[in-house]
Amino acid sequence: MQGMSERQYAAHVGLSRGAIQKAKTAERLVLYPDGSINAAASDARRAETTDPSKTRKPPEPKLKPVPEAAVAAVGDTLREQGLAVPAVGGSTTFLQAKTANEVLKAQERRIRLQKLKGELIERARALALVFRLAREERDAWVTWPARAAALMAAELSASCSDATGQQITVEPASMQKVLEKHVRAHLDELAEVRPDFR
Repeated sequence: MQGMSERQYAAHVGLSRGAIQKAKTAERLVLYPDGSINAAASDARRAETTDPSKTRKPPEPKLKPVPEAAVAAVGDTLREQGLAVPAVGGSTTFLQAKTANEVLKAQERRIRLQKLKGELIERARALALVFRLAREERDAWVTWPARAAALMAAELSASCSDATGQQITVEPASMQKVLEKHVRAHLDELAEVRPDFR
């Protein structure tokens, strides 16, 4: 066989075998004496005799626009790993995007493994635990003056009496009021602290 078969030429031009057979019948193809198709000459003849408005154009590849957030995320991931980062406004290469994707997958697997091992807990659970512990700490401080005032008053009365030789009595109720005032002032200062949970 000198040239292409109908099947080979159909694959070559991207048409069906039936369309090639119709073109052959209409003498729009150049054939060798053995009946095989001369591809180069047939392409030229088809181009001359075919109405351009009736030709099917191959569909253009549809490229989805890449969101800026995705490009920024690729840059951030590469920067965290100490790899080359695309310039601002520059395009990200396929290799950079693939590298960032592999790094992110590895990080995700590491996080999943840490969760399975119990080394990592969910943020909401951690915040709830910190809140509960802070509330318990606050409640302990609020009740502390009532428990400690009597003991402190007795110790202060004893130490003041020893130093001066006179009997000085410190009232537990007044001691409790002073302690409560200072403890509440301290707790108010602590309430102003806002931890940054980022």
